[in-house]
Amino acid sequence: MTTSPGEFWVADIPFTNGQASKKRPVLILWLDGYDVVVAAVTSAAPRTQTDVALQNWQQSGLRVASTVRLSRLDCLEQPLLLAKIGVVTTNDASTLKATWREYIHLQF
Repeated sequence: MTTSPGEFWVADIPFTNGQASKKRPVLILWLDGYDVVVAAVTSAAPRTQTDVALQNWQQSGLRVASTVRLSRLDCLEQPLLLAKIGVVTTNDASTLKATWREYIHLQF
C-alpha cells in the first residue's frame, strides 16, 4: 500500500481504552516512518478556528460536506488505513495550510 500526504482514507481508529475501534475518514498530513499523522474528518460543521470546512469535498471523494479538524490528530500505523477515498484539492489544501500556519502553535 502506498500512501501520500494530502490523501483522504478510511482508517480503523482505535479507542484510547484499546477495547474497540471505529472506522472514520482521515486526511493524511505527513508520513513518519511506518506511521502516518492524520487529521480527523467529520460531517459536523466547524466549531473552532482550527476546523476547516472543505469547499471541494465532492471532488476529494467524500460522500458528504466535510470538515477537517486540524486540532484532532492521530499517529496511526499504516495498516490501520483501510481504503483510499481521494485527494484534497489544491484550493482546500491552501486553506488547510494557511489555517495551520496561523493557528497551530506549541503552547509551552
